[in-house]
Amino acid sequence: MQRKWPAPLSVHVLLVLLVMLSFMPLSSAAESGGMIAFKDALADFGIDSAGFFELRGGGRLADDDYEQQTSLAEARLQLELGSDLGWGIIKAKGDLLADTVTDDYQGELRELSLLLFPLEFMDVKLGRQVLTWGTGDLLFINDFFPKDWKSFFIGRDAEYLKAPSDAVKVSMFFDLVNVDLVYVPLFNGSDYIDGERLSYWNPVLGRTAGRDYVFPDEDRDSFFAEDEWAFRLHRTIRGVELALYGYQGYWKTPEGLNPVSGRLIYPMLRIYGASMRGALLGGLGNLEAGYYDSRDDRQGDDPLIRNSEWRFLAGYERELGRDFTGGIQYYLEAMADYKNYRRSLPAGAKKADELRSVITLRLTRLLLNQNLILSCFTYYSPTDNDAYLRPTISYKINDYWLVEGGANLFFGADEHTFFGQFQDNTNAYLGLRVSF
Repeated sequence: MQRKWPAPLSVHVLLVLLVMLSFMPLSSAAESGGMIAFKDALADFGIDSAGFFELRGGGRLADDDYEQQTSLAEARLQLELGSDLGWGIIKAKGDLLADTVTDDYQGELRELSLLLFPLEFMDVKLGRQVLTWGTGDLLFINDFFPKDWKSFFIGRDAEYLKAPSDAVKVSMFFDLVNVDLVYVPLFNGSDYIDGERLSYWNPVLGRTAGRDYVFPDEDRDSFFAEDEWAFRLHRTIRGVELALYGYQGYWKTPEGLNPVSGRLIYPMLRIYGASMRGALLGGLGNLEAGYYDSRDDRQGDDPLIRNSEWRFLAGYERELGRDFTGGIQYYLEAMADYKNYRRSLPAGAKKADELRSVITLRLTRLLLNQNLILSCFTYYSPTDNDAYLRPTISYKINDYWLVEGGANLFFGADEHTFFGQFQDNTNAYLGLRVSF
């Protein structure tokens, strides 16, 4: 029998009241100059500071038999510090989060890094940092750094989609080409949808699951043995940005299953890719491609491990009017060794298509002296016959206050496709932030 999961309302109410009580003097201080005085005191020691305090809540717009009706109810404090030491730049950014959906209170260190300049042509950044590259807009081929998909789908700020890595990044600048090297000594996967707070299609059960079946994974926890390497060679020629990419490590989301333990696993992976971006027809165009070499299933005949595949992306964005911009992308995944994959599937298993395509459209309008931002990002897959819409509205009240709202709307003809599986997670949210 399916079970309804009630929200812990008493905990929500208590927490929100406590947060509001602590929030009021903070906001007052920010507006009256108290926080400015605090920042000035830090500046006297050569420390730059910034941060915000935020309340954010949301709820499902559809019934979900496996999750709480409340999709988001949390308070967050972020503090960012930085200092130029003369011989290097040190930065730290951390969050304190009270999350009443998971009934959890946690601290998260999003950055603790030291940037050094050992040679005129070389920068070295050590420590925890958010890494990114590539040309896609909310589509990623060669940006294979960890993502937080739970935050993305429940309505947290877009900043939280990109999760931090503990890494060393070396950047070298030459006349012929610039080089970025990244080494991660311990594999760092993405925060995937496991049923903890978003329901999903479970291929083992052959049905949608959620809190009744949180899909566990097998950690890769061997320092220097289960590590990751990535590089980018890039140069701009006549206004066109050209880049080559490489990655060696593991699938960032668990794309395999251990049949003995019943746990998800992270198979080995290599990526080879390229991209270009430049001015086009009054706007900006980009092309990107990558080959995903699934090294634990190179023949494509293991139904428990994702096959190798090609990925392509073409995008174009331009200003459509005053303070009105639009962007469109076409994305394609092509599975390698599809015949072997199809022959290996057990009877009754849902079969993936050989080709999966996605079209995206972003429209953004700025109003009221650019203090009001209306935006909608749409994903539509003609091959999966599903879609995902992200309408958002944000209004900057003054230099401190920001109010934001939005929705995550999922549609699909089938419950096992990428976006179709999340239909019961359709939600709307509202956030209030004071910066200091």
